[in-house]
Amino acid sequence: MRRVTLFVNGTSSNGKVVAVFGSLEDLLSAASAKLGIKVSRVYNENRGLIDDITLIRDDDVLYVSEEDSSEDPQDDLTDPEKDQTHTDWLTLNVGGRCFTTTRSTLVSKEPDSMLAHMFREKDVWGNKRDSKGAFLIDRSPDYFEPILNFLRHGQLIINEGINPLGVLEEARFFGIEQLAEQLETLIKSSQPPEDHSPLSRKEFIRYLLATTTKSELRCQGLNFNGADLSRLDLRYINFKMANLSGANLSHANLSGANLERADLSLACLDAANLQGVKMLCTNAEGASLRGCNFEDPAGIKANLEGANLKGVDMEGSQMTGINLRVATLKNAKLKNCNLRGATLAGTDLEVCSVFPRTVTCRAATFRRPTCAGPT
Repeated sequence: MRRVTLFVNGTSSNGKVVAVFGSLEDLLSAASAKLGIKVSRVYNENRGLIDDITLIRDDDVLYVSEEDSSEDPQDDLTDPEKDQTHTDWLTLNVGGRCFTTTRSTLVSKEPDSMLAHMFREKDVWGNKRDSKGAFLIDRSPDYFEPILNFLRHGQLIINEGINPLGVLEEARFFGIEQLAEQLETLIKSSQPPEDHSPLSRKEFIRYLLATTTKSELRCQGLNFNGADLSRLDLRYINFKMANLSGANLSHANLSGANLERADLSLACLDAANLQGVKMLCTNAEGASLRGCNFEDPAGIKANLEGANLKGVDMEGSQMTGINLRVATLKNAKLKNCNLRGATLAGTDLEVCSVFPRTVTCRAATFRRPTCAGPT
């Protein structure tokens, strides 16, 4: 005669020892009488359904249930949550706040997520628990709650006062791609349209006042189209690739400023201080630079290499030592300019009016120049 120990599926206590004899139906009847329930199924330790009495061996530990169940009788029955009848319930301690949910909620909706991998099988990740048996997760509970609700019913609901950006970061952390896509769309639609309007003089002066004179103000790529920046102290400011088209910079101090690849077309820089200015590849077509000072007493040369100076009016400017290598000065006005020691290698001076004799014009291009004399 064989004997087996029977437990109700999902428990590890109050087991009963039953003798095995006759048919499987006889065993079910004996188990029902011993355990006080109507037993209809018997499972082995590996969750296999036993349908033949001959498969049972002496001293086997078996699990019985009243109906067909997908629960795993081999789940760790020593876990605190296994004291409940339904073994699929879990408690998560997220950042100090506890959430109770089912294993299927964490696994079914997003099967490839981190949560699914953490709780699909028992202790695969070695999840740590608190003193009450809740699984510890070191994340923000406020941002985790919308994620858990999404896994429950598939809808994105964020309570007032919760930043969607925080929920998005949690969704990315847990690998819940479907939710992350919805959050990205929500955040993008809630953002105000980008403001590409030019900065005004008042706004820019606020920036200047908030910056010490020894700090470099970064204005790279900003839009100053048509702005009035006249008579301001703009020394050493980074205007690289900024839009200064049509701006008024007359009498401004741009000493040491970086205007590389900036758009100065049709801008007014009359009487501006441009000592040591960097204007590599700057577009200043049609701009007015009358009476400007490019000469730095410290010997730092203004660099306008590769600049587009078509139609520029530079009459009366002090341009000693200026670097105009491969710049374009077609139709430029250079009347009364001082170009002593200037570098114009490869410069295009086509139809350039009133050119002085003292300029260095090595490899410069002259097409129909109206010069005052031989060079």
